[in-house]
Amino acid sequence: MPSKPRRVRIGLLAGVTALSCAALVLPGATTAGADDGAGSIDFSARHQRIDGFGVSEAFQRAAVIHGLKGMPAEKGDQIVEQLFSREKGAGLSMLRLGVGSSTDEVYDHMRTIAPNAPASPDEPLTYQWDGNDGGQVWLAKEARKYGVKRFIADAWSAPGYMKTNGSDANGGTLCGVVGAECASGDWREAYATYLAQYVKFYKKEGIRITDLNFTNEPDWNAPYASMLFSPAQAVDAVKAIGPVLRAKAPGTNLYCCDSFGWDQGKAYAAAIAADPKAEKEVSAYSAHSYASFPTSPLVDSPKPTWMSEWAGTGVWPSKWDDGTNAAGLYVAERIHEALADADASAYLFWLGASIGNTAALIRMDGDSYEVSTRLRAMTAYSRFIRPGAVRVDAASGKDTVRVSAYRNTDGSDVAVLINTGSTATTTDLALKAAKGHEATAYLTDGAHDVTAVDGLAHVSHGRLTAELPARSVVTVVLD
Repeated sequence: MPSKPRRVRIGLLAGVTALSCAALVLPGATTAGADDGAGSIDFSARHQRIDGFGVSEAFQRAAVIHGLKGMPAEKGDQIVEQLFSREKGAGLSMLRLGVGSSTDEVYDHMRTIAPNAPASPDEPLTYQWDGNDGGQVWLAKEARKYGVKRFIADAWSAPGYMKTNGSDANGGTLCGVVGAECASGDWREAYATYLAQYVKFYKKEGIRITDLNFTNEPDWNAPYASMLFSPAQAVDAVKAIGPVLRAKAPGTNLYCCDSFGWDQGKAYAAAIAADPKAEKEVSAYSAHSYASFPTSPLVDSPKPTWMSEWAGTGVWPSKWDDGTNAAGLYVAERIHEALADADASAYLFWLGASIGNTAALIRMDGDSYEVSTRLRAMTAYSRFIRPGAVRVDAASGKDTVRVSAYRNTDGSDVAVLINTGSTATTTDLALKAAKGHEATAYLTDGAHDVTAVDGLAHVSHGRLTAELPARSVVTVVLD
C-alpha cells in the first residue's frame, strides 16, 4: 500500500480546513441514524476481479500536458503525478489510448497511421509514424514510471477509405462486415492489419499495448471520428479482426464494444457471448455510461466487463456536492454503482486533464492547472484498490450508506463507504475472514482530499466501526 499521509485529528489542529466538531462525529458520539441497522463485510465471499482505474488523454490532450499550449514541463510532470502516483495522486493503473489523435480541438478528423488508400484491400498499406501520436507515447512512458502496466488502445474509426461513407467522421461502417458491401472491396482484414501495426509501433517505442478495441461508441453517429456497427456487425468484425490480431500482434487482447450506454452495450456483449467463435476472440466486454449508467451486470459471462468511458457536464470550478453530475460526490456514487451493482472490473473516466470549461479530472489553462473534486472521488477508490484485487460481499445495513469492499493481492483489505445522508452517521460492520485488524481511515469530502484521520474508524471484537461525516466518502484500509 502507499505510504500513509499525515493524519489529521479534525477540530484539534490549528490551520486545518476542516468540518466543525459538530459535523465530524468522533468515536463514541451519538449520531443520527446510528441504530437503524448493522451491516457486514465477508472477505471470503468473492465477486469480480478488479483490473484497474484509468483515464484517456486522446485527441492531443497528452500533448497539452506536455507543453503544446504552454504548460511548463514542471507542471506537466505534476499533472502526471496527480493522475498516476499512489503516494501523491490517484494511483491510476490504466491508460486508454486513442488510435490516432485529433488534429484540432473539436474532435474532428483522426490522424491515421495509413493516410493513403491502396488500390485495393489486398494491397499493402503504407504507414506513417511520428513516434509521438499526439503526445500519447510520451504520456505512456511517464505513466509506466508510476507502475502503470495496462495500456488499452481504442480506435474511433477506421481510415475513411475503408468505410462505407469514405470518411473517418460522421459514422459509416467498415466495408465487408455483414450488410456493408462496398465497391472498393472487403476491408476487414486490412483494418485488422492496420490495428496490429499500431500495436507494433508502440512496441517499437517500448510500450506494450495490452488490450485493443476496434470501435468506439458503435451506436452513436457522431460528426467527429466515428464508425457504426450493429451488434451483428460487431460479431462479424470480432471474428475477422481477432485472428489477425493474435497472429500479427501476439500478447494484445481484443475487447469490445464501448457502446455509448451501459444498457445499450448489453446487446453487443450478448451477441458476442452467444457466438462461440466471437466469444473466443474477446478477453473483456466494455461499455460507456452516457446513455445509461451501470446498475446491473453487462453480460452473463465469466470474462471481465469494463466501464470504459464517462464524464459529466463540463462545469468549472467543480464542487464536491452541488447536485450536478460534475460533483465529486456524484462521481463517487457512480463508481460505487459500477463496481458493486454492475460487477465492473474497471472504471475509466474520460479525460484525466483537459482544457476550457471541462468535465475532466484536471483543468489545464495555459501555464497553470487546477484539480477538481472529481479527482478526489476517483482517488478514494483507485489509490487503494489495486489491479488484481477482488470485490467481496459488503452491506451497510443503512439506506443512506453505500459500502463496497475489496481484498488486494498483498493481503490488505479495503472498504469504501459513502454517506449520502445530510447528517453524520455511524456504521457498524461485522467482519468475516478479515486479514487486517488495524484500521486507517481516509476522509474525502468538500474540505478533505483523501486525508488520513485518526479515530475515524477502528476494529474491535471482529467489527469495523466507522464515523461518516455527512455527504462524504471514507476509505478504510485494514492492514
